[in-house]
Amino acid sequence: MKLAAFPKCYMDDLCVHKTMTIFDWIEISKTNLKQVGVTGLEMYFGALASFEPSYLAEVRAAHEEAGLLCPMFCASPDFTSPDPAHRAAEIEKQKTMIATSAALGSGFCRVLSGQRRPEVSREQGVEWVVESINSLLPYAADHGVVMIMENHFKDNYWSYPEFAQKMDIYCEIVGKIESPWFGVNYDPSNTLLANEDPYELLRKVAHRVVTIHASDRRPKPGVAIGPEGITDYTQLIHGEVGTGVIDYDTILSVLTAAGFDGWVSIEDGVNGIEELQRSARFLCGKMGIDLA
Repeated sequence: MKLAAFPKCYMDDLCVHKTMTIFDWIEISKTNLKQVGVTGLEMYFGALASFEPSYLAEVRAAHEEAGLLCPMFCASPDFTSPDPAHRAAEIEKQKTMIATSAALGSGFCRVLSGQRRPEVSREQGVEWVVESINSLLPYAADHGVVMIMENHFKDNYWSYPEFAQKMDIYCEIVGKIESPWFGVNYDPSNTLLANEDPYELLRKVAHRVVTIHASDRRPKPGVAIGPEGITDYTQLIHGEVGTGVIDYDTILSVLTAAGFDGWVSIEDGVNGIEELQRSARFLCGKMGIDLA
């Protein structure tokens, strides 16, 4: 297994305030994360200043100069809009994300279902999501990129939580898409936020898992999780991996038995680089990565 990191603690700086660039993040990672076993950086589409080939070549070169890979690309397509034009635009946008993944050397590009709009039924939403992802498979194959569907909670900048937040809907969608260019990105703490068992979901999809988000997210003190799970992003804590309730011994045991040997990307808290370093050390110990 290989360890990557996601800039969760710098998302607003990179994507909203623009007080950091992706080159700053690469430099921070080179200085602070390589020493604790991180060899890859997961990219988020909103952190990029452009999708022009020349700019993407600079970003890829910066990774290479730092001795880091860019193995995973984090996109957030929204395929559940009742507007056909919106869904078509999201498909085209996802093609850009797939092409960007290839340009950066990323073999994996995240795909989501879309937002849980109140007016969209389960049956209709599943149909639109499966139809949209299937339409993208030839494009992904042409670019050598595997689309990875995360059991997601909510993109930072969406209005509604994930349509497929609940296990049964997620598994229904995954079960309807059979292709070597499609797999699962498993995130254990997102299952907790759906008020479900992360290990039950893992055992259902372990044979489809190709990448992992290592997280230890949890509700803020006093926040109750209802039957539909958490729907408000502000009620969450992205905690240091290894300090919460997620049992990584169980997770890694199940995945190893299923033959998984891919990328584990740290989706850490918002308390700075030192916390990310501690998460990396914890995971290296669990994954058998020697830091000596």
